[in-house]
Amino acid sequence: MISARSWSDARQVWDHHLMHHTPRPCSVIVGLGSHDLGVADAAAGFHLRGLAPVIVFTGSTSPTTRELMPRGEAVHYRERAVELGVPESAVLVEAGARNTGENVRFSRALLEEAGVDVSSVLLVSKPYEERRAYATARKLWPGVEIVSASSPMTFEEYVASIGDDRMVIDMLVGALQRLLVYPARGFMTEQPVPEAVAGAYERLVGAGFTSRLIR
Repeated sequence: MISARSWSDARQVWDHHLMHHTPRPCSVIVGLGSHDLGVADAAAGFHLRGLAPVIVFTGSTSPTTRELMPRGEAVHYRERAVELGVPESAVLVEAGARNTGENVRFSRALLEEAGVDVSSVLLVSKPYEERRAYATARKLWPGVEIVSASSPMTFEEYVASIGDDRMVIDMLVGALQRLLVYPARGFMTEQPVPEAVAGAYERLVGAGFTSRLIR
């Protein structure tokens, strides 16, 4: 059972991860690979609204996605986007990245090789990865405008869509820890964490939501 206190803390951490950027026209959409096909849905929707002419889907596999997406996250994302009406010619696939930093660096290199001029990026991730994705891209892709976006869902809607309450909270906690420790390692820009959010994070760690923490 997940306590009411933990649910409240998780909702607070969720809210902090959201950047509240308004999706707007950009040079390219970059969809970050994960276990959640909702990222592909959101990226496809932005393309079909005319917000960017090109989508890059980036991601290999992870222990979480190896069975769910055996051909690789980016490949499954492309297939989903094409099913939703995105032309195959509008999608580039980067199938080697295994973390957010590689997602950004490898996508940037792929676009340079393809001759795509990039001044702005509509960066699409899971909702609770918006801030981490933004901070990573600001560090590793300086000089371009970053708009961080995801599927517009409430915390409760997202948890229901995934169907694994504990995994979602574990992911929220892991993403928050990275906001705390990765800037010092040079992986992302500093993102201040309010005291109340830090307190919610510490309580969730104390309650055992630790499977996504780095040691």
